[in-house]
Amino acid sequence: MKKHSRRSVVAGLGAVSAGVLLRQRFAYAELLAPSAVATGSVGMDVTITAVTDSTLRISIAAVDETLDRYYEDGSIAPRVFAKPMLTLRTDAAGQSIPWGEYTVRIATGPLKIAVEHPQRGVIQELVFRPDLNQIGFGYNNAPVYGMGPGVHPMDRRGVKDMMRNGAGDNLRIFGARNPIPWVMGKGWGLYFHEPGGQFDLSGDTGIFKPSDVARGQDLYLCVSPTPAGLLRQYAEITGFPHLPAKWTLGFQQSHRTIDSREQILDEARTFREKKLPCDAVIYLGTGFCPSGWNTGHGSFVFNKTVFPDPEKILSEFHDLHFNVVLHVVNPPENLHGKVDDAGSAAAVAGDAANYWQQHVPFVKMGVDGWWPDEGDVLPVPSRLVRNRMYWEGGRLSAPDKRPFALHRNCYAGIQRWGWLWSGDTFSTWKTLETQIMMGINAGLSGVPYWGTDIGGFVPTKEFTAELFVRWFQFGAFCPSFRCHGRTWQLRRPWGWNTGSYGASEMGENAQAFLPKPEDLHNAAVEPICRKYLNTRSQLMPYLYSATWETHKTGIPLIRSLGLSFPEDQTAWATADAYLFGPSLLVAPVFEPGATERKVYLPAGGWYDFWTAKPVDGSKTITVQAPLEALPLFVRAGAIVPTGPVKQYVAEHSNEPVHLTIYPGADGSFQLYDDDGLSFAYEKGTFSIVDLKWDDAKRTLHYSVAHGGLAAAKELTVSLAGGEAKTIMPHQAPQTVVF
Repeated sequence: MKKHSRRSVVAGLGAVSAGVLLRQRFAYAELLAPSAVATGSVGMDVTITAVTDSTLRISIAAVDETLDRYYEDGSIAPRVFAKPMLTLRTDAAGQSIPWGEYTVRIATGPLKIAVEHPQRGVIQELVFRPDLNQIGFGYNNAPVYGMGPGVHPMDRRGVKDMMRNGAGDNLRIFGARNPIPWVMGKGWGLYFHEPGGQFDLSGDTGIFKPSDVARGQDLYLCVSPTPAGLLRQYAEITGFPHLPAKWTLGFQQSHRTIDSREQILDEARTFREKKLPCDAVIYLGTGFCPSGWNTGHGSFVFNKTVFPDPEKILSEFHDLHFNVVLHVVNPPENLHGKVDDAGSAAAVAGDAANYWQQHVPFVKMGVDGWWPDEGDVLPVPSRLVRNRMYWEGGRLSAPDKRPFALHRNCYAGIQRWGWLWSGDTFSTWKTLETQIMMGINAGLSGVPYWGTDIGGFVPTKEFTAELFVRWFQFGAFCPSFRCHGRTWQLRRPWGWNTGSYGASEMGENAQAFLPKPEDLHNAAVEPICRKYLNTRSQLMPYLYSATWETHKTGIPLIRSLGLSFPEDQTAWATADAYLFGPSLLVAPVFEPGATERKVYLPAGGWYDFWTAKPVDGSKTITVQAPLEALPLFVRAGAIVPTGPVKQYVAEHSNEPVHLTIYPGADGSFQLYDDDGLSFAYEKGTFSIVDLKWDDAKRTLHYSVAHGGLAAAKELTVSLAGGEAKTIMPHQAPQTVVF
């Protein structure tokens, strides 16, 4: 049989439809050899390798075959694997082998692999049934989470998931479906490294069914007593999240139908004149709207009506301290390779190096980020090539700037390179409620940099100023804080008080969906938006430090309450509130006309963020929530750093960072900072101040743990609601008494 390389097959596919592409890709897998696993043959090799002290790789393949040859989808972070702990024929006798504090037990006929702990018992048992082409796993009578963004409910038990990329079963409410074959339960996590497959959790045990083209079975079993530990192991497997540029955590204003050069620059100037913090302006391409930044779908040519002199316009935006992000669609359906490919490989139309070259002039011109849309047709490897291309291509073309790309499509590994938004949702109250759950599950699925179209993408009769305000409040406590949607002029902080919604983009029936003219003189919206823009800006030292924690540990920014309170079943079941970073509990309001809402507070003390009033936990409370108020609480023991309001994150200020301590428990925090833009932090140019609160002694201990950025900066510190003191961190630990 003629030998075929993966590259030659992929490169030869051409611009074909997604269905044909997938069929050809699967046909290639079958071409290599029939699967002994799928046919139930004996004499396969089981290889067990310790990836870390908490993760095993379990591979089953034909004797002397290596699955890496077939499963190079890009999802596994580069690493040199240790020598296998065990290689065993499936027709041999079973064995037990020690693994740290655990024991791994392997039985054959059928093949079973169990991990046991001397105190906690069986953590997980996998049952391999090649005759049925399935892998079974246990729940331990506890919820199961994961499977990627766009799923519902959060506890995946009882569902069957076909793991199909794209719109999902209800795009308007749940958003785009981005399947990731990662699931986690009590004490265990599983990543199935397979070329496709589906889950069946409708029974007493879970089943994963690899695609029929699977050459073997390759999976990673993680164990940890804490769910945060499991997410760290997922990051060990698929890569730790990148550290984004600080400006990407600021507010971003998206635009759709745009008329002229003057219009887009006036919009930017209005933000500055009104002193409404904003860090980026985003422009949709022509095609999904009649007049965008370019000349049509897939075009890399500026629309001369709006951008007649693009270099000068970009310079003017930069002078106003705005970053500019452009929307792109129509990637090659057989996208493959890397941005640094050279020679004949880079000459192929579907190669990443070839496709990235269309972006390079724009990066050199000053474009700061990209918005890659419409990737539903891409198979898994091409999705990840696209995610990776915008990070590595950006770094190649502008080495001193951290790249930014906001994707619609992803797979395991996106956290290394990019952001995700939830897709083209509808403007309804049910959608707002559901997106809270979507953000929580994205974090549990290993996608930490996530957000929504604030207000919902498609207007409905429910799209009112009230819905926009409540969604804006939620967006202020999401990693991506960005307004976008049809009737984009209503998505501006001042848009509900202009008397017009601008271009509707809703066709002949627009009047049936859009607000009435008398509703567009609402002076209450802008001050509320200002409050949350300012709050987001003030919380930037807290948020950027939490992002550093995400980068180093894999824990998401939107955190299920269960991550911090793993033994609290009510915390795990809470789908309408979450922790933003380590200390802030966010409870968005998602019912029309509501002036209060119920909030569950887990064990311990809490404080109302706005009033500093203490509240006891371990109960559900009713919180007053008039339109201007988002219920927001702080954990006792928290140390929350805040800064001055800035119109953009890089704005200079002599005002020191302020630390607010919330007494009632011991606590700690690492205050992180760097230049916010470059890769100098990789060479040690950053600062970390260690902060530890001793509640019994009423003392704050502080010291510079890493001072590679600059000399320690002055800080002020106070107890919640109390008077501030000034401190100057030094290398030697210092103490301030309250």
